[in-house]
Amino acid sequence: MKRFTRIFVFVSAFGLLFAAGALAQATVKPPFLGGEKLVYEGKISKIIQGIAVADLSFTFGKTADGDDYLIKTDARSKGTLLKLFRFSFVQEYESTVDSDKFRVLKTVKNDVQKERVRNSEALFSYVEKKVTFTETNPKEPMRAPRTIASDLKGDTHDLVSGLYFLRTLPLAVGRVFELTISDSGLIYQVPVRVTAREVQKSVLGRLMCFRVEPEVFGNNRLIEQKGSMVIWITDDERRIPVRSRINSEYGKIEVKLKRVEPAKM
Repeated sequence: MKRFTRIFVFVSAFGLLFAAGALAQATVKPPFLGGEKLVYEGKISKIIQGIAVADLSFTFGKTADGDDYLIKTDARSKGTLLKLFRFSFVQEYESTVDSDKFRVLKTVKNDVQKERVRNSEALFSYVEKKVTFTETNPKEPMRAPRTIASDLKGDTHDLVSGLYFLRTLPLAVGRVFELTISDSGLIYQVPVRVTAREVQKSVLGRLMCFRVEPEVFGNNRLIEQKGSMVIWITDDERRIPVRSRINSEYGKIEVKLKRVEPAKM
């Protein structure tokens, strides 16, 4: 079930949509600067239709010193997943983001999968052009940390900050973005295609949305197996992700927006 958790968090966090290159050089003016909290529910279907398995939330704000942005993400399994598969997980992210270029500076993660617990921190140095990832097991404090370092070739995002950066881009049908993301100290390039504008039913009403398809499955991709992913983002000034769908060996995972809460900066 470890691979299922990884897939669920990817699709839930929409964390596969990270942009780099010339667009990242401009000063970013996010539509969510006033602060917000997005709450989602994830369902999986294979043999049984639409079982709710997890809740997910994103809270956007600022760091304690007010210089940079801080995005907090919380993903938690629900009772059905524990009952059917005897499996539970909690994943908590804190992404510190540069307020000028909107590139990730630090990612802190607490990852609990049943009895397995891991704490990690990724530090991004654009001066040294390197990301350093360190993972520890709090149940084995005497065990040496696992460390991975990779070279940075430009502005980079983690699994969460990429979603927010995507919301600032001029999405249009036919556009293709080459995305640079970092996960657990490794660097990936992910092509993302804007393939259509479609009406979606949501808690915000019937809205016209961009259909976005990141290529995250396959050899040397974020998820090395067969599958596909689609994300729908509102075609308005808010650019809110209202729905995501992924097909994988575990079945179909649907993640839908439950509510939007204004948050103070």
